[in-house]
Amino acid sequence: MTHITVFGIPNCDTVKKARTWLADQQISFDFHDFKKQGLTAEQIALWLEHTDLATLINRKGTTWRALSDAQKQSAENVSEAIALMVQNPSLIKRPVLQIQQDNHITRLQTGFQPDLYAGIFSDTP
Repeated sequence: MTHITVFGIPNCDTVKKARTWLADQQISFDFHDFKKQGLTAEQIALWLEHTDLATLINRKGTTWRALSDAQKQSAENVSEAIALMVQNPSLIKRPVLQIQQDNHITRLQTGFQPDLYAGIFSDTP
């Protein structure tokens, strides 16, 4: 059974676009508000098995710019970067689209582009 989860924050414009696109395509998904529901280090570590830090961390956002130089430098280390993302979930590029099949992630995508999502879901059973 396929399970789709969109991780993000509800007031993020890109997250809104992704959720609207999925709803318009009548694709069933769960939404996980990682500011209210939180994220665990284990969840982020699992994502990093499917993507890299450079993709997962949003270095263009205000949260990144507000970090100290020491914190930015520590984000190059996986365990320290995970700790930063747990403390500051807005550091994560949004949305994170997680597709699971039989409790295993089969696809992980950060950000939203309609054409990219169309390609993903044309391949998803």
